[in-house]
Amino acid sequence: MSDKRLLANQRDEIGKNKVKIVRNEKMVPGVVYSKGIETKELKVDSIDFVKLFRVVGTSSIMELDLEGEIVPVIVKQVQRHPVKGNIIHIDFQRIDMKQKLKIKVPVHLLNRDSIELQPSVLMQMLDEIEIECLPGDIPETVGIDVSKMDFTTPLFVKDLELVNDEDVEILTDLESIICTLNEPMEEEEEEEVEDEEMDESAEVPVIGEEDEEE
Repeated sequence: MSDKRLLANQRDEIGKNKVKIVRNEKMVPGVVYSKGIETKELKVDSIDFVKLFRVVGTSSIMELDLEGEIVPVIVKQVQRHPVKGNIIHIDFQRIDMKQKLKIKVPVHLLNRDSIELQPSVLMQMLDEIEIECLPGDIPETVGIDVSKMDFTTPLFVKDLELVNDEDVEILTDLESIICTLNEPMEEEEEEEVEDEEMDESAEVPVIGEEDEEE
């Protein structure tokens, strides 16, 4: 069995009230769809899905074992409860392994703890890129080494090794900046404001009684 395979069951519980029953069983309702193929309602174990989703995210192919039918899919959308944060619905997109697809994949900054130029501040401007390729050619990871960056030269999409992969077309602008390395901002020294001293020699008028004329 593939380590990226998830058991799924056909779901007959349709409608708001019946879906609550599914969630009470520690299952998550969902659908699997594809162009030209009937959408299927399904449910998966919530704990098993969370474990697998941490690995595949939304940019890797996984398999659904839908009551014996092995269906290659990607996770297209995950809906969470607005307050509790738990997963309440999943959209899976069925994938044709023989057709190219467009997909966004995350960009990882490698060796960020080994940057030679210190002190410095690393700023990531782009955390994902869009590519087009066959499902089997989707890269497991897209990374770029930042350890030798300097303050004057950003890293661009064109600097990714993936640019040289003939099986993958990068759709994101190659001139897009992935990250920059900046000098840390110096703390502004607080200016001391001195109170102006009053001129001790200044004459202070004294109001007194005038001498009476005799």
